[in-house]
Amino acid sequence: MKSPVSRVGIVAALPGELAPLVRGWEKRGSLWLGRIGSRQAVATCAGMGAAAAARACQALLAAGVLDAIVSAGYAGSLSCGLRPPQACSIREVVDAATGDIFPANPEGLRLITLGRVAGGEDKRRLAEQYQAVLVDMEAAAVAGFARSHGLRFLCFKAVSDGPNDKLPDFNRFIGSNGQLRLPALILWAAAHPQYWRALRRLGRNSRRAAAELAILISRSLPGSQ
Repeated sequence: MKSPVSRVGIVAALPGELAPLVRGWEKRGSLWLGRIGSRQAVATCAGMGAAAAARACQALLAAGVLDAIVSAGYAGSLSCGLRPPQACSIREVVDAATGDIFPANPEGLRLITLGRVAGGEDKRRLAEQYQAVLVDMEAAAVAGFARSHGLRFLCFKAVSDGPNDKLPDFNRFIGSNGQLRLPALILWAAAHPQYWRALRRLGRNSRRAAAELAILISRSLPGSQ
């Protein structure tokens, strides 16, 4: 049986995903340093997608020895039974690009990692093809990094949007560095009032999801009690 995690690295895509968890932690460059229970923790975010997640993992490893890496953040629900702002433990992650399967937490749900923000058609296809209930853009990259470096991999996600939500195509607003081009999105949204209500709901759900995620991680990491 593996020993308890003594220093854990946490990877997210966006600062908002981490904000409730790292409140009060020391900020050092792109890193947050703090504690979860008796365990040291370091967290960072580098943007959306596999390349950004890999950069974040490298930054965590450069900051010191780790026993585990956690993929944390928002995910889209593929099931009407999972609704925002629910936070979920992930049992295994499937990489849609390669078919690789990465074990994560001892119990939980199946998540699929896609190389883009999933739209409605994507969500229906993924649910049927992979029997997954959540989709994200980073977990498989974090899991692959953990495997290649001999680190334990854990995963916790919070639902930001449901399977039938009518949202804009966010892919057009993600830069090559994985960052959301927020000014461009705001300008576009201003001319498309049919999305205003959905975007307000997404923002509200995302803030609540981040809070639920912080609670789940704080309770679930080995040695956090």
